[in-house]
Amino acid sequence: MSRGHVHLVVGPVGAGKSTYARALCERHGALGLYLDEWMARLFRPDRPDGDIIEWYSERATRCVEQIWHVARGLTELGHPVVLEVGLIRREQRAVFYQALELAGVAHTVYLVDAPRDVRRARVLRRNVDRGETFVMEVSPELFELASDMWQAPDEGELAARHFVVV
Repeated sequence: MSRGHVHLVVGPVGAGKSTYARALCERHGALGLYLDEWMARLFRPDRPDGDIIEWYSERATRCVEQIWHVARGLTELGHPVVLEVGLIRREQRAVFYQALELAGVAHTVYLVDAPRDVRRARVLRRNVDRGETFVMEVSPELFELASDMWQAPDEGELAARHFVVV
């Protein structure tokens, strides 16, 4: 049996990653695993009102590890998966790429991005509309913080991976 393929979607907050990931799921008959959904379901009731970076990071790391465990199992069974699991820092992506390579899992990385003002407007609109991709409200402060933390792939990362820039 052939292994499944991982479709990894990366980009800053509000870029359209979840929308694009859902389209990839339909196109490839894949299961989508989304960090925001796991975080909201598992930890929303415990989310503190302020100073959430350390709180969030610890839980997000555990979720990504479990999502990868599930994804790896699915790919071993020959199923494709679409992952939208944050990885906003280059170092986080490098660790994840290493896990993919050690597992021998074929993968494609999709970079979804948009100008900051467009992303900000999308997030504000999503907070109000609460449409299909809404999972949790993103405050303007959290949007700016997450946007400042985003590290776009550099030339080396782009050259070392099979990237599709959306």
